[in-house]
Amino acid sequence: MKDMYILGIESSCDETSASIVKNGTEEIATVISSQIDIHKSYGGVVPEIASRQHVKNITIVLEECLTKANMKMEDIDAIAITYGPGLIGSLLIGLEAAKTLAFIYNKPLIPVHHIAGHIYANSLVKDFKFPLLAVVVSGGHTELIEMTDHYRFNKLGGTLDDAIGECYDKVARVIGLEYPGGPKLDKLASLGQKTYKLPVPLKDDSYNFSFSGLKSAVINLAHNEEQRGHHLNSEDLAASFQSVAIEAITSKVKKAIVERNIKYVIVAGGVAANNGLRNAITNLAQELNVELSIPPLKYCTDNATMIAAAGYFAYKDNRRANLNLNSKSQDILI
Repeated sequence: MKDMYILGIESSCDETSASIVKNGTEEIATVISSQIDIHKSYGGVVPEIASRQHVKNITIVLEECLTKANMKMEDIDAIAITYGPGLIGSLLIGLEAAKTLAFIYNKPLIPVHHIAGHIYANSLVKDFKFPLLAVVVSGGHTELIEMTDHYRFNKLGGTLDDAIGECYDKVARVIGLEYPGGPKLDKLASLGQKTYKLPVPLKDDSYNFSFSGLKSAVINLAHNEEQRGHHLNSEDLAASFQSVAIEAITSKVKKAIVERNIKYVIVAGGVAANNGLRNAITNLAQELNVELSIPPLKYCTDNATMIAAAGYFAYKDNRRANLNLNSKSQDILI
């Protein structure tokens, strides 16, 4: 069977990325242009600034990726593009680049849902085994997704309000950590003890999550300690928050593994880089004797490698788009 090379393009938020992946499992070349330093002074991503940076970077990133791979567009079999969800202005830049290349070089255009990309980052690590449970944890999503085959997604549950990554960043801001605060909070938590009492959110029989109450509890705790003139121990607050946040996730993961008879679990999304979560899910997998896949750190945050990998399996599933494809800021994974 002929090898298939997919060019992936990702621009859903503040990273402009292009990648070439062989047969959905082997990274050939990847280039990422990050905007973290630009948005740091604002305490978060500014959509208009992000889209303008994508305009500046997209051509350079694509050219660097092809040069790095020592390939030409004629060597590419298909183009995979993140069409959503994400920041609409950012998405449109990558999408227009992908549609232009598909038109000029007469290549198939493959639409890829951003979360499918995060899930298929794991295909770069090992082959999928079905049925599996995908634990999606990112700045915009917290979901449990069951898969019975490639590109067969069954959402068991998700967050009813804040996503786990968003909650991390907001709590980090309360503690006084610089953006992006999630990774810094994770590191700080490893230095502290669980001394502050915080509620475990949404302890029910569903597969859903809720983190707005936990965020509010941290804000109220910090405010009350300040009013009383007490010193707020940042390390202990970080450890207390992280312990509760991770318990909220692992308790639902355990429930899904047991009730759905899952034998293979994958973790996906930016928060998959969190050491506390990685350790907790690793321990849970060992406890329940299930196989676990967590992608390397470079595949956890937004990147085009995962989009190209997902694009290969989407192509095998006969998913194509025409040049009328449009971006969607919100979209259901199907």
